[in-house]
Amino acid sequence: MRGWLAADGGRRQARHGRFVDQERTVIMDSDSVRGIGRRRLLGWGGLAAGVAAGASVAGMSAAGAQPGRIEAADDASVSPGSFGDDSIPPGTRPGGAYDRYVAGLAAKGQFSGVVLLSHRGRTVLSSGYGMADKEKRIGNGEGIAYNLSSAGKPFGAVAMLQLAQQGKVRLSDTVGTHLTGFATDVAEQVTIHQLLSGSSGLSGPDVDPRRIFYSREEVRDAWARCARQSKLTAPPGTTGGAHEAPNVAIPAMIIEAVTSMTYWDYVQENVFGRCGMTGSAFCTRPQWLTDPRIAQPYMTLADGSVVDAVRHLEDSSPNPETPGVNPGRTFIDAPGNAGFVTAPDLVRFARALGDGTLLDRPYADLFTGAKFPLTGGENGQPAPDYPSFGAYDIPVNIIGGQWVAGRAGADPGIAAYWHVYQGTGWVGVILANIDNVPLGEMGAQEVQAITGQPASGGGVGGG
Repeated sequence: MRGWLAADGGRRQARHGRFVDQERTVIMDSDSVRGIGRRRLLGWGGLAAGVAAGASVAGMSAAGAQPGRIEAADDASVSPGSFGDDSIPPGTRPGGAYDRYVAGLAAKGQFSGVVLLSHRGRTVLSSGYGMADKEKRIGNGEGIAYNLSSAGKPFGAVAMLQLAQQGKVRLSDTVGTHLTGFATDVAEQVTIHQLLSGSSGLSGPDVDPRRIFYSREEVRDAWARCARQSKLTAPPGTTGGAHEAPNVAIPAMIIEAVTSMTYWDYVQENVFGRCGMTGSAFCTRPQWLTDPRIAQPYMTLADGSVVDAVRHLEDSSPNPETPGVNPGRTFIDAPGNAGFVTAPDLVRFARALGDGTLLDRPYADLFTGAKFPLTGGENGQPAPDYPSFGAYDIPVNIIGGQWVAGRAGADPGIAAYWHVYQGTGWVGVILANIDNVPLGEMGAQEVQAITGQPASGGGVGGG
């Protein structure tokens, strides 16, 4: 992939007085685990939460914040900021409550990866824990690219909105406007808007998780065949189906049909490229195996042992949420899903949404604008403790009187979560490469550190 992965990852990293310990694979400072109680494992949790709506946001102004709007940061750089700024809550700083909490998880083997907090384009906290590649003895850090799983789905929504902005598609277009081979009711009734908002009413098969793929073409063909087998199991417009595979696969097929480019190449050029996300790409399995700047996924097996999933394709996850899955078996991520991204690049993505780099203001507002309320927990998740809404491939929430947009994703050996605190300049990123990361709880602690409000361990769907 051209222009991807800026060199400086994959080395022993130092930031704010903390180093990756190559031997013990944990980074800690002198008081990193004090006062940290044992935490409940959420395993395959979705977006964070549990902050009561309506409370004020400590140290931040709501001026200029609008529903569904992501505001640009003041500074395009992603670099250490001045901690003398009164707008930086103490809990977000190095050695603060959130930093100590994450260090405590890492010390107990419940986190391996990187966390980053950015305010107005400047890094407030960046800490790496554990190993990105145990075999090569490369530590985790902000220069490492991690697989996003479902947390990469919003890139496809942004790509579709770019085409809508250019007049090449309309959100009211039906599937049959651009694609052939679908059942008549699907082709004539299901719209792009319904697909992006997870309200298409479609269900469809997934690709066999035990199949090993060997080329990009093989992956595209397999997912296209599954998409064309989609069936309407609820009337179009029915909410609650955001996790159904057709809602991601079919928009990716439309993007390819309209642009005459593969989904991966279009997003690489028009999303990653425009944002300056030089550390991000849709990597193939050979790249995953050989590039020192990519985190390996460490998957826990039924006997409790841990293996690098990419180097052990014969092994499968025993987790009931992902039975039989090994993320290394796909040659490249399915169109519309995942991608490999660094933490600073997600900050660049958030900025580009707010400053017109990716989308004109009306279409950026449309991307994160609330489409319908999420009144209960999805997929077994607890109901949110604050107003939560579905948008285009990304849940949006009202937390402390502010709109917050974010997305989570998980697969065996993979956990990702990112939040954009709209109108405040804050972005939070969590990227991990082991199983059983308490992702929802971590996100809730991030929210508490930034907003100053108590957080619970619940969350909304978003995986």
